[in-house]
Amino acid sequence: MNKKPWFQIKLRGWGWRPCSWEGWLITSIFVAFEIWNAMRLDAISHSASDTLRPFLIQTIFAAIVLGIIIFWKSEKIEKNL
Repeated sequence: MNKKPWFQIKLRGWGWRPCSWEGWLITSIFVAFEIWNAMRLDAISHSASDTLRPFLIQTIFAAIVLGIIIFWKSEKIEKNL
């Protein structure tokens, strides 16, 4: 089984970045979902507040799922004590 990471730790700044096609695919799916979700909610809502609340809730849920995938499929941080 191939154990190569999908995401690697950024050299500058915080976070991780995609380093394989699987990581780029997951990132692209997340971005496409966010765009689709915003357009879908805007089409069925009557005001900005009707759009914002469900969008934020669904975005937070999707970001948590993305974070779990990144944590699971990224290179591990080695602590040198």
